Amino acid sequence: MKPLNFALIGCGAIGKRHAAIISSIGVLKSVCDTDIKKATAFAKQYNTNFYTDINSLLNKETDIDVAVICTPNGLHSQHAVAALSKGCHVLCEKPMAITAASARKMISAAIKYKRKLFVVKQNRFNPPVAFVQDLLHKKQLGKVFSFQVNCFWNRDMKYYQTSSWRGTKKLDGGVLFTQFSHFIDLIYWFFGEVKMVKAFHQNAAHKKVSELEDTGSAILQMNSGVTGSVNYSINSYKKNMEGSITIFGEKGTVKIGGQYLNKLEYLCREKNNIPQLKEGKGANQYGFYEGSMSNHELVYDNLVSILNGSSEKYVSGEDGIKSVEIIEKIYRAAK
Repeated sequence: MKPLNFALIGCGAIGKRHAAIISSIGVLKSVCDTDIKKATAFAKQYNTNFYTDINSLLNKETDIDVAVICTPNGLHSQHAVAALSKGCHVLCEKPMAITAASARKMISAAIKYKRKLFVVKQNRFNPPVAFVQDLLHKKQLGKVFSFQVNCFWNRDMKYYQTSSWRGTKKLDGGVLFTQFSHFIDLIYWFFGEVKMVKAFHQNAAHKKVSELEDTGSAILQMNSGVTGSVNYSINSYKKNMEGSITIFGEKGTVKIGGQYLNKLEYLCREKNNIPQLKEGKGANQYGFYEGSMSNHELVYDNLVSILNGSSEKYVSGEDGIKSVEIIEKIYRAAK
């Protein structure tokens, strides 16, 4: 299979991560950002074309195989639908969208134009996460009674002040979308659909820079009968503290922890052997702050294998919308 041609829509912090990977596995044909300085910097670094308008790019660059969406959250649906309508496959950064209605537009467009819609959920590739998902799939913990998710990170004033879209209802959507949607995705991946939610949130420390919450808690009841809690905050002092999921089952208890779901912190079960898992790749680095685990290479490996027909399993739009729906339920319950 010849190398794929990519267009990168959005030249911000996460766009840098994507551009580096694309240039190593395919051809970065063009980049786009409304900030001409960012667009030209990317174009110069990767010797490619730049645009400040996505429609201009899509109309002029007619040989794009995959459009990679790395724009602010609230623009993902608009940009993905535009690319799909021009015959591009789409790889969309998390969150897929900030409303289920806009996510469904993306899914409908992929079906209409017979293109693939991939959603970035790189934490599914974390070795401890994959191990626990296998435990659950094989029912090695027996009946699951409950779970607990803790997300305690730091996003200070500088984080919000360096990008105008952050902290806005229209383009950001909320902490669960921007910081912690990967955790919500794993709740769905591990335990299925959410039936009922009780929730509370508040903006305790970021009122001057954000329209949204910076801390919250939710209690979830799943369709399966499993109950769980989610506690989250971006007010951890100076640095990210913890990202963890603990599962309590009739035949075992397990905790994935560390700062980014990157460590198997606790395992107690009938067969109490602690496996030797592969070392994770570390967190994504964005200058003065860190994000989730850096498994984007594995996301691209999966994308290439799907498009060349050697694999069938990937995080599709139908899968990606589930975390959007759960977050919407939590926010509605917190009002």
